[in-house]
Amino acid sequence: MKIKSTALCAATIILMIGPVAAQAEEAMVLTIKRLTMDTALKMAKATIDKCRKENVNVAVTIVDRGGDTQVVLRDALAMDVTIDISKKKAYTAMSFNTRTIELQSRIKQLGPISTYNGLLLQGGGAPINIGGTIMGGIGVSGAPDSKIDQKCADAGLNALAAEIEMSM
Repeated sequence: MKIKSTALCAATIILMIGPVAAQAEEAMVLTIKRLTMDTALKMAKATIDKCRKENVNVAVTIVDRGGDTQVVLRDALAMDVTIDISKKKAYTAMSFNTRTIELQSRIKQLGPISTYNGLLLQGGGAPINIGGTIMGGIGVSGAPDSKIDQKCADAGLNALAAEIEMSM
């Protein structure tokens, strides 16, 4: 009986120490990939260039993975309000990891979340998700149709996506 009790006690100790030893082997610091300022600026400029080809003046905002503004560009004739709207689209795309034009059709399904301060479920936002890593979002505002905003956001993202993925 004493042998069974000792064996049971030893097994319990091993089971308790096992997770602690496994946790000690885990990394204590995470490496988070982020866009450089120059890369975000190039992406924003590619977005503006695409919108100019569509004959529209817009604002474009790039947010990082925390939703904080990294780059903002506003074309000369884009209204001031486009800055705030483009940030909300970028934040929404990053938060849901989905193009905002796809969220636009799901507003009723999302319910109260669709009115959360800071979100804007309207075309013109794209997540910056490269190689399975969410690095932020890109948002565009100023075109007379959110489909054009979306086309510009997608073009800005695609302008550097392959190059960024190759550097990872």
